[in-house]
Amino acid sequence: MSETIYNRIAMLRAERGMSRRQLADALGVHYQTIGYLERGEYSPSLYLALKIAEHFDVAVEVVFSTAPFPRIGGASRPA
Repeated sequence: MSETIYNRIAMLRAERGMSRRQLADALGVHYQTIGYLERGEYSPSLYLALKIAEHFDVAVEVVFSTAPFPRIGGASRPA
């Protein structure tokens, strides 16, 4: 069983025009931590996951999942 945690941090940052450093500063973590999270190289603590969701004003399930998120715009459109 995989213990990979998938996330949408990069997408949420991009939507808000934030750099990794800006998000890191807002959360009180090192900017490299954001990169590790986005690449799936590091799974956040529950506390950090909740802080990230709170920062983006969304439910934690919007940011994190145990299954891959569907690709946005990946499905073909009906004619």
